[in-house]
Order: sequence, then structure tokens, then C-alpha cells
Amino acid sequence: MMQYKVIHALIIREIHTRFGRENLGFLWVIGEPILFCGGVAILWTAIRPAKEHGLAMTAMVVTGYVPLTMWRHCLGRALKAYESNGSLFYHRQVTPFDIIVARSFLEIIGTIMAGMIVTVGAIGLGYMAPPVDYGLLVLGLVYQCVFCFGCALVAAALSEVSELTEKIVGIFSYLALPVTGAFIMVSWLPLKYQWILLLSPMANNVEMIRGGQLGPEIHVQYDLFYDTWITGLLVIVGIILTSKVRKFIEING
Repeated sequence: MMQYKVIHALIIREIHTRFGRENLGFLWVIGEPILFCGGVAILWTAIRPAKEHGLAMTAMVVTGYVPLTMWRHCLGRALKAYESNGSLFYHRQVTPFDIIVARSFLEIIGTIMAGMIVTVGAIGLGYMAPPVDYGLLVLGLVYQCVFCFGCALVAAALSEVSELTEKIVGIFSYLALPVTGAFIMVSWLPLKYQWILLLSPMANNVEMIRGGQLGPEIHVQYDLFYDTWITGLLVIVGIILTSKVRKFIEING
């Protein structure tokens, strides 16, 4: 119960720090991802063919860019998160784990809500159909949320250990785009190369999300067993690194 209150307080503090206390600034928790996801969806829908490989372009972009935005935002907010919140560690109840939970929660909830708004808008305008399999869609989103949280834990801890982490993560987030599955499906690749994309947990998650959104009209591939253990391993490594990171945190003031 105590940690729940701590995390809740950290979330409120993060909202006030990032978006201010005046007017409706807190709505940017949702507004920022809407601009990213909606903007890209509109642009791609306008300049690309209506369908690619039989898949509606708007559905392709929304189901890929929402998970991608979640991942990149969680990584970005995790870097140097402990250093920027160093003064909070004077309170014994606040732990590094709490800070990443709060920051990741904001990014995940904001991105999901933004994705829902963009999807509803696209459905209302006739560019997308309603989801076919809500169970598979939610499963893919849950796995993506856990994956993003694990990445945030690891990135936050490593960014306190080495200054290079911040630069490496930025470069990596761009170089990794081809294997995120955001703009490509496993079945589009030649059979002998499909296993490469399936090594990416995020690609598996995006395949589930697309399968839930579009149903049997597309052929999705994902390995739930592999996705479970590799994502679980990532979270465990992140928790271990987080438990040892305090000695690297520089508290100013």
C-alpha cells in the first residue's frame, strides 16, 4: 500500500513537472502520442497506396506505430531518470524502481489512449474496420507494455553507469526500426529470413496486435513461448540492475 501511494505521488509529480499545473496541460500525456501516431497515420494514408500486400495502409500504420511510439517514449523517459529525480532519494520510501514504474506507466497509458482515439477516428472516417479479435489485440498490447517496461528498467540503470548509454540508445532506437515489425509483417519476408524478425519480442507483439485488429484476412506469425520467456528475462535483468544502481546515482543539492 505504501509503494502504491509513492508511485501515485510520483505520477502526479511527473505530470505537473512535464505539463504544468495550469489549464489542461496534463492532457498532453495523451496529446503528444496522438500527434505522433495520428500525424504519421494521416501522412502515410495520404502518400501511400490504400492497400499494401492486401493490408489497409491506415490499419498497418496505426497497429505498428502505436507500439513503436510506446517503446521509444518509454526508453526516452527512462534515460537519466534517476539523476533528474535524485533529490527524491532523500525520502527512504522512494526507490529507483518506483520512478521507472511511474514514468513507464504515464507513457504506456498515454500511448494506449492516444492509439484508441486515433483508431476510433479512423474507424469513424471509414479508413479502418473495428477490431476482429479483442482478446488477441489486448494480449499483444499487454506483452508490449511489459516489454517496454523491461527496456525502460535496463536503459535507466545503464544510463547511470555510463554516459555513452544515452547516445547508444538513441542510435539503437533508429537502427532497430527494421526489426520492430512496425512497418513490415513477418509473412512479407522470404521464408528463410522470417526467423530473424521473430527474434524481436516487439515484432511478435505487433503481429498479435495486427492479428487482433484485422483477424483472418491476414496471416500473422508469433511465438508466444519465446516472447514470454525473453520478455520475462528482460524484466528480471532490469530489476536486478535497478536494485544495484543506487551506488551510481549522483544526488545534487
